[in-house]
Amino acid sequence: MKKIKCSMLFFGLFFGLFFLMAAPCLSENKDKHGAENISDYIMGPGDLLHISVWKNPELTMPVTVLPDGKISFPLIGDVIAGGKTVPAFRKEVCAKIEPYVPDPELSVIVQQVNSMMVYVIGRVNHPGRLVLNANINVLQALAMAGGLNPFAKKNKILIFRQVDGKIKTLKFMYKDVAQGKNLEQNILLRRGDTIVVP
Repeated sequence: MKKIKCSMLFFGLFFGLFFLMAAPCLSENKDKHGAENISDYIMGPGDLLHISVWKNPELTMPVTVLPDGKISFPLIGDVIAGGKTVPAFRKEVCAKIEPYVPDPELSVIVQQVNSMMVYVIGRVNHPGRLVLNANINVLQALAMAGGLNPFAKKNKILIFRQVDGKIKTLKFMYKDVAQGKNLEQNILLRRGDTIVVP
């Protein structure tokens, strides 16, 4: 009797999971509290996406986000992906494609993150552009740039960040952070941040 109950429970869980994976595209994956349980990554130019509509191989393909933030997709033409999260973009594509494909089951996957770039310039051993595939902080970015050279002014490092069309300047005191002080300055970097080491 216990074996039968276990089998029934297994099949119940399997089909429940299958139903959630194949849910119509306008529904969204949420946790038990109703909160979004999917990536909040904001897409940008250069990112490689894979868009697929179930049972529509002609609507299943990789697409690259162009420099203007747009992608081009059959039936619906150009759609802006840059600056949007995956769930928001998926919902928009679903709404645009639904007149042609009733109740589409659509998935959007970020196959390659190519738009997460930050810049490290000045007195580091390897200045230039860093392409990120994970969240990193200032200290980690400086390490990726080969570390500071002997002439760097360690406590006068600046991070330039664009916020709402304006440039914001943030201070970073390397000596202090390396000694465990002012750790709040060791912020996570955002797309387009520039670290200047005088």
